[in-house]
Amino acid sequence: MARVRILQKDDVHPIAREMFQKSEDTTGRVLNLFRVLAHSPKICRDWNRMGATILLKGELDKRLMELAVIRVGELAQAEYELIAHRALGMRFGLTQAQIDGIADWQSAFVFDEIETLVLQYTDAVALNIRVPDELFEDLQAHFNEREIVELTVAIGFYGMVARTLEALEVDLEAP
Repeated sequence: MARVRILQKDDVHPIAREMFQKSEDTTGRVLNLFRVLAHSPKICRDWNRMGATILLKGELDKRLMELAVIRVGELAQAEYELIAHRALGMRFGLTQAQIDGIADWQSAFVFDEIETLVLQYTDAVALNIRVPDELFEDLQAHFNEREIVELTVAIGFYGMVARTLEALEVDLEAP
């Protein structure tokens, strides 16, 4: 059970209520993550904007983005994040074998050179914060600066998502 109340639309500030309505209109539901974040309406609204921008409005290939996000979820052992993003990963073109292999990607032989590079970079950013020059140079050989910024921000953002979900023990939505 979540450590803070999971708020309903009638219980939230108008700023969060507007975000809830937009979410219902677009996806048919409001995630429990946002129902928890609604305790701070502006954070809830802006968090949603940032997440939508990262996932939907960037230049980086969505499949590679999801590869990184799922890896962040694996590193944090954030079940909520993993369930949501494994489904998105499949929708954006990851295979089941790839999704299953992300947790131990170094031993899984289902990733090409670019995917392996994204996983290496994700581990460096998520685990060490600093990235070795050689790894960054390899990334620059395959991605433009915008894509590198988007990937880096996604890794950091979804690390924050995982930490919030796990610290507050946010419950998965009912199917």
